[in-house]
Amino acid sequence: MDALTTFSRVVSEATSLLGESGFAPALGNGIRELIEADDVSLIRYPDAGPPVIEYTLPPKRRGKTTLDRYVKGPFLLDPFYRAAQVDEHFGVFRLRDLAPSGFKESEYFRTWYHECGFQDECGLLIELDSGALNLALGMTGSSRRFSKRQVDRLEAVCPAVESLVRRHWNPLTPVAESADLRTRLQEALGAFGSSVLTRREQQVIELVLLGNSTRLVADKLGISAETVKLHRKHAYAKLDISSQAELFYLFVDALASQTGDSGADPLTSYHHRSKGDKPA
Repeated sequence: MDALTTFSRVVSEATSLLGESGFAPALGNGIRELIEADDVSLIRYPDAGPPVIEYTLPPKRRGKTTLDRYVKGPFLLDPFYRAAQVDEHFGVFRLRDLAPSGFKESEYFRTWYHECGFQDECGLLIELDSGALNLALGMTGSSRRFSKRQVDRLEAVCPAVESLVRRHWNPLTPVAESADLRTRLQEALGAFGSSVLTRREQQVIELVLLGNSTRLVADKLGISAETVKLHRKHAYAKLDISSQAELFYLFVDALASQTGDSGADPLTSYHHRSKGDKPA
């Protein structure tokens, strides 16, 4: 079946399912087939609350637990989320278009992309009345990467897909009880380590968590690479960790433990819980 025929079928099926639960699977699977990708997820980023997994086609190596953890805080480190919700960039992007220098050496990449089985990712970021939607496509083969032909094809169908997505999701209104959850999580990222680190050490740690290389951290803060390394060494010692992997998991665990004031360091709740879990 040629691309035009495939896309016509996808549009027809998705249009017939507008406003229904079958819309996201029909659109996602249709675009995955058209682009010849291995995996697809539709992830909605509401202005109020954490991401919502509208549809996913799980590869063998990804389970529900991975996505459950993703929406509880680590999404703050996702380049696609940050492009849409922080930088307000929309359209078709490959991972390498958005990720900072050194991102593939970050613990976020090693953890999430390994668990998903992704070797490459391409997303169509669509602006909604409230938030955005990421139609995320993945390649899972050991040597699989998105080609220019695939990206060009996704860009060609982008206007039609955007129109369908907006017609389906724009009537949605945010859930009241999660209205400020995303804001609180973003504040937690900014406050992480503030109870034990200097402001400069905290800035370095936040940029490291976001996947920036030492050189890029230095450029963003206007300091030397050696000074970055020194701040990172001091921060690791204060946090009682010795690697980026430990930093990543400490951040995830601290977010999961956070209670009370969203502007407070989530480590405070984490350490309080850890002490409470120890036997007397």
